[in-house]
Amino acid sequence: MASDSSKVWSAFSVGAALGAAAVARKGLNTSWKAATGKKPPENPADPDVDIWEAVLWATVSGTIIALARMFAQRRAASYYRRSTGHLPPSLRKDGE
Repeated sequence: MASDSSKVWSAFSVGAALGAAAVARKGLNTSWKAATGKKPPENPADPDVDIWEAVLWATVSGTIIALARMFAQRRAASYYRRSTGHLPPSLRKDGE
């Protein structure tokens, strides 16, 4: 039974994180274009991309996407707890 709930949580958590990352990326691309008038760099490692543009894009996009994933996974864990009465197996503290 614990293995089944672990599998359900894993699928639920991954789905929430991927969905949040996709929504965040779309918002980031739109915001970047509005702020700079240019499309975001497709590959910041490309030497033809200005270094400061690459650094700024990597910093902003990494931060926003990581935060979106974290908030989505927290909400998913909260929903899981309300549905099952306990936290997902990977989030339980010792003794729970």
